[in-house]
This record gives sequence, structure tokens and C-alpha cells, in this order.
Amino acid sequence: MSIHTSLRSTRTAGESLRNVLKRHERVRHLMEHGLWVDGRSVLGLPKIKQIKLKARKAAAKEKEEATASTTTPGAAPAAPAA
Repeated sequence: MSIHTSLRSTRTAGESLRNVLKRHERVRHLMEHGLWVDGRSVLGLPKIKQIKLKARKAAAKEKEEATASTTTPGAAPAAPAA
């Protein structure tokens, strides 16, 4: 029997975005940011929200246009400052 298309997940389990980290991931995050104190209990840790940002297509296009306009073809390279 097959699964109904509305019940299928579009993402696989490995790449899905989770709202909060697991305990060992939170400890690692606190250690990386220098907020972990030796001897601290692993219970009652602050939750760390994961935010996945998407780059706007318009911003990326504007950035490409800006870099293309600054490097005009056939222009002489700038002389290095002494």
C-alpha cells in the first residue's frame, strides 16, 4: 500500500530544520561561544533556536550587477598606490 501524496515529507530527515538543538549540541554551542562554565549541570540549559536564512534573489542579482559595473571590460587596471 502506498502513502498518500499529502502525507509525504518533502525533506529527508537529515536535512530538516529543527527549532531547537539537542542537549549535547547546546553544550557544544555554549562551549564554542565561551558561555560554558566547567561544573555546570547539563540540565536546564537555555534553548538555542536555529534560524535558517534564505538569500533574496533580488539582493544577489543587485550584487552581481554592482560587481559587473565596477569591473568594466577594456578598462585599464588601477595603478597601485605608493
